[in-house]
Amino acid sequence: MTGAVARTATGREREFELGDAEFETIRRLVGERTGIVLSDAKRDMVYGRLARRLRALGLRSFRDYLEHLQAGDAGEMVAFTNALTTNLTAFFREPHHFEYLQQTLLPALLQHKQGNRRLRIWSAGCSTGEEPYSIAMVVRETVPEDWDVKILATDLDSDVVRHAREGIYRAERVEGLSRERLRRWVRRGRGDKAGLVRMAPALRQLVTFKTLNLMEPWPMRGPFDFIFCRNVVIYFSKDTQRVLFDRFADLLPADGHLFIGHSESLHRVTDRFRLLGQTIYRKVK
Repeated sequence: MTGAVARTATGREREFELGDAEFETIRRLVGERTGIVLSDAKRDMVYGRLARRLRALGLRSFRDYLEHLQAGDAGEMVAFTNALTTNLTAFFREPHHFEYLQQTLLPALLQHKQGNRRLRIWSAGCSTGEEPYSIAMVVRETVPEDWDVKILATDLDSDVVRHAREGIYRAERVEGLSRERLRRWVRRGRGDKAGLVRMAPALRQLVTFKTLNLMEPWPMRGPFDFIFCRNVVIYFSKDTQRVLFDRFADLLPADGHLFIGHSESLHRVTDRFRLLGQTIYRKVK
């Protein structure tokens, strides 16, 4: 909109107008690219995040921005996707998952896989890396060092993947870790790096970070011993969830485990997993 000031339904002034047609186009693009379903309630969120892109590009309307996207600017399509991807995470979020991993699943795998002494793990939707680094801590504390262990961590948002790969966080992000874990796995910055921490090399060496769109073909073939995909599918339609969980099952061995978020469920979505409790599932077929 040019030559006027757009307003919200409550009369609050806005720099740009986000009309119904533009919002529907944005919803369609997001759905096609990521599988995420944006409800009407997300309209203010969409405005706030994409208005920054309009300013960065010097554009005057959402119509201009969409024309810019549809003209084939691949770099801006990545920025568009990154802007609308929600990234909320923490070290050892949903701690019962990590307790089960350390006390039950990893000990069972150590017995079952004595033959090849090999573990493969996937953190799908890893955000800024707190989840895979938490997994890596538990693995390092539980699995003998001579085992061949690799953790793949992926996310749609290339910006957060870059952040995760660096393994650098503000010191307050690790305040919830135990004193022993802070000593073993966290390196505190000094001088101009004061107030920052970095994950220890032993953790960073264990994790490979990659940008991956779960809606597109996957380059890896598996199998993975277990997969974390938490607080990702809540943004997907049930049909998309069915496809995704079927693909996860195909990459897990018999009795492979899947960890999902506290607000998610596989009930009436797939029959290929059995609930063990507290959003921990085991593959059954």
